[in-house]
Amino acid sequence: MQHDIFIGQVQARGRLDSRGAAESATRATLETLAERLPPDLAEDLAAQLPVEIGEHVRRVTADPTSDHAARFGQGEFVARLSERAYTDEPEAAHLARVVFELLDEATTGGIMTKVRNSLPDDLREFSRAGSSD
Repeated sequence: MQHDIFIGQVQARGRLDSRGAAESATRATLETLAERLPPDLAEDLAAQLPVEIGEHVRRVTADPTSDHAARFGQGEFVARLSERAYTDEPEAAHLARVVFELLDEATTGGIMTKVRNSLPDDLREFSRAGSSD
């Protein structure tokens, strides 16, 4: 999936009023997800995404001060995302589900299954909402 298509779909499915808001939601979701994943799995995910989108993951994994493979569940995920995206938690949760849905569509080889298997149960189920994975 190309960058413009991915962001356009985030904007449409997220019912956002601008591409900038879609970029922000995508960045915030992927940065937060990257904090939760082991670096090698995060890199595998980034490699399957358009370069501009994968960089949101790589930026976190390359940062030596970042909290790699941090242990947090759905509540903390949504709180971190809300802070990064400058939105309230219900909207952040909705946008994260949209991005996860698109990650399912944009990746192959079971990468999202591996990503979900690395997450705690509550975050795994949250990331699966609306997916066919």
